[in-house]
Amino acid sequence: MKKRILWLSLALVAGQAGHAFAQGPSDALRYSRLQFGGTARTQGIGGANVAVGADFGNLTSNPAGLGLYQKSELHITPGIGIGSSDARPDGSSAAAVSEDKNSFHIASTGLVLTNRRPDGDLSTNWRGGSFALGFTRVADFNTASRYSTTLNDRSVNGRNYTSADQSYLASLRGEAGQSYFDEIRRQARSGDYSTTGSYGLDPLAYGAYLTRIVKTRGGVDSAFASTALRGPIGQSEYITTRGSVSQFDLGCGASYRDRLYLGIGVGIVSSNYHQTKDFTESDNSTATHLNNYTLHETRDVKGSGFNARLGAIFRATDALRIGASVQTPTFMRFTDTYNAQFTTDFSTQGTDVVSTSVPAGSIPSDIVGVTSVDALPNDYAYSMTTPFRANGGVAYTLGKHGFLTGDVEYVGYGQARLRNDPQNANGDNYAFTQENNDIQTLYKNTVNLRFGAEGRFDVFRVRLGYARYGDPYTADASNERAQNFYTAGLGLREGNFFIDAAGVYTTFNQIYTPYTLAGLQPTIKVNNTRFTTSVTAGITF
Repeated sequence: MKKRILWLSLALVAGQAGHAFAQGPSDALRYSRLQFGGTARTQGIGGANVAVGADFGNLTSNPAGLGLYQKSELHITPGIGIGSSDARPDGSSAAAVSEDKNSFHIASTGLVLTNRRPDGDLSTNWRGGSFALGFTRVADFNTASRYSTTLNDRSVNGRNYTSADQSYLASLRGEAGQSYFDEIRRQARSGDYSTTGSYGLDPLAYGAYLTRIVKTRGGVDSAFASTALRGPIGQSEYITTRGSVSQFDLGCGASYRDRLYLGIGVGIVSSNYHQTKDFTESDNSTATHLNNYTLHETRDVKGSGFNARLGAIFRATDALRIGASVQTPTFMRFTDTYNAQFTTDFSTQGTDVVSTSVPAGSIPSDIVGVTSVDALPNDYAYSMTTPFRANGGVAYTLGKHGFLTGDVEYVGYGQARLRNDPQNANGDNYAFTQENNDIQTLYKNTVNLRFGAEGRFDVFRVRLGYARYGDPYTADASNERAQNFYTAGLGLREGNFFIDAAGVYTTFNQIYTPYTLAGLQPTIKVNNTRFTTSVTAGITF
């Protein structure tokens, strides 16, 4: 039996299904759209280290940079993230609602062991090399957003729609076969509500008296009808997300005649993602029994996988370095746990129909007041392949005064693929054909740009950087969902001790629909900013 989870869609592009499978295009994008991580030095120069070398951040970008190390190194990089968002329905004149989300993290920790031949040893052209291992955070999921709006009657393409026609409850209406209605009633009698298979939230909504089954004149079950809300209808949603993607990497780099540097690395990937959503609708009408309801959903996704990368850096002149690297697709397996709960507030006052078991204007006594109805936890296992990545970079050293550097990265987001995991007890043989077709349609090949500079003043270092990660959406002609990173950093080198600090200011936008309803659903625009500060402390030996 299928165990796939149904989820009130937080679609990252308007127009996806309101009851989309949890494992869909947005999941593929989430684990494919990485950020630059590593030490404060790497972050201070905007992640542009593909051709620079001699930095632990090379382990996840271009392992050839390990070949430029002159000494061994041990370091740790803790950090703090401070995030803020402003959200409101697109086209609304109401003020945006702000929300904050902060976090503490370890951006990087690692060990580099270097072995270099003396300058006078000319027995081989291989002058030295380094082996490195450590941990790097490569994606940050910590965000929060909140919006509040009012649904009013409106006209679309010359047709009038009430606020109730635009409500999420209207998306629960629909026809089904007799066996489907029989199963919904069975779950309501047992109190064990399932979100597996094709049922989604239908059993839970029925058990919470948000829908009822209506019959034909011949007494045959025919369709779901939703309990009434009357306008104006208040609507709000609060979403909070936390988690990250991290890599434990092993890599080595070698120097050939101090002119060509080659490197290889393997990454063991670990991800955790937790999202909580509270979606509420309400009215003030005395004609309706339902005062308000809230759909509370939680989703926990844990995954693991692996990838590999190759890289090279060529010193064209004493000042000019050219670097390139490629990373294989990341092969990952996930376990997804979903929970849902409807909390309703019904009053005895009202003239509408709540249940077919009682006449209009009446209400079952057991649902008066605040009541919560929970679905059974739903676990699902699946796998994913994220896109191939390729990097190129140029660095120009300014003698002992510093350097300038720039990178370009290619990522084909449409290449990500979802796959089943039938060997797992929580998996099945679902083909993901439609979801993978959607990934190819929704996402495109993009280019990420990174630029950085470092100035050296005796034992002090000053760094600046900028990165722009391209918009992955095919339909977004305005590139509204590109990510921008503005970075700065300071450093100190004193003997065998070094300390670096960096700040990264990030801006990115989201556009999503909380549900879809033939174009009547709201489209929510979220403007996000996040400031991350990190400090790297380390020793060389």
